[in-house]
Amino acid sequence: MSKTNRIPVSGYVQPGFIRFGSARSECIRCGICCRKGGPSFHISDKELIEKGIILSKYLFTIREGEPAYDNIKGGVFAADSDIIKLKGIKKSWTCIFFDENKKLCEIYQDRPIECRALKCWDTFEIERLYSKNRLTRKDLVLKVEGLWDLIEDHQTRCDYHKIKGFVKAIDGENKKNAIENILDLVKYDLNLRSVVVEKGGLDPDILDFLFGRSLLKTIKLFGLKIVKKNDCLSILPEID
Repeated sequence: MSKTNRIPVSGYVQPGFIRFGSARSECIRCGICCRKGGPSFHISDKELIEKGIILSKYLFTIREGEPAYDNIKGGVFAADSDIIKLKGIKKSWTCIFFDENKKLCEIYQDRPIECRALKCWDTFEIERLYSKNRLTRKDLVLKVEGLWDLIEDHQTRCDYHKIKGFVKAIDGENKKNAIENILDLVKYDLNLRSVVVEKGGLDPDILDFLFGRSLLKTIKLFGLKIVKKNDCLSILPEID
């Protein structure tokens, strides 16, 4: 798997990198942690989104079953639930609210709990809360009529555990059927996103929050690449 395709669950230095006894005991605003990816959200952060302090268009969801780099475990693992994160600036991992010029956070007073907990010289607190009480899409959109049903249907049909099974089957006797199943799911995912924007009037920027990142992109996490040409999709091996 290409390292560039790995999305960190949280963008922080490896736990234990700086511990008790370090010469450092306070933030020096170097920006390293902010450049390693935005934080994951927890239930205590729900109010920041509901009050519009952090807009949904700045979020994306790592869906259950999606491979993601876990900083605590130190490897790539399938997410066991939704992991809602802040997007990066353009194609980088740098948190969208990090001001590169001033080396500061634009929402510092209203920053998420992981940002408050992180001390690069002592990672005990961030390790303690890292995987607990994570915020999910259901926590945020359940009361929006019809929307959660749509998200839940997408999650069921585009289940990453199912996709992993199809990918594995490509090396077996049912290769053709497995490829067709993968391409059908990618087409469904693309069509759904198009329909909710064109007919539902949704902002394209919130699709990665509502439905996770496009399967057209995340299929790379499974060692495959999908090429789209003249509305036709084909699968190729992903080369690092």
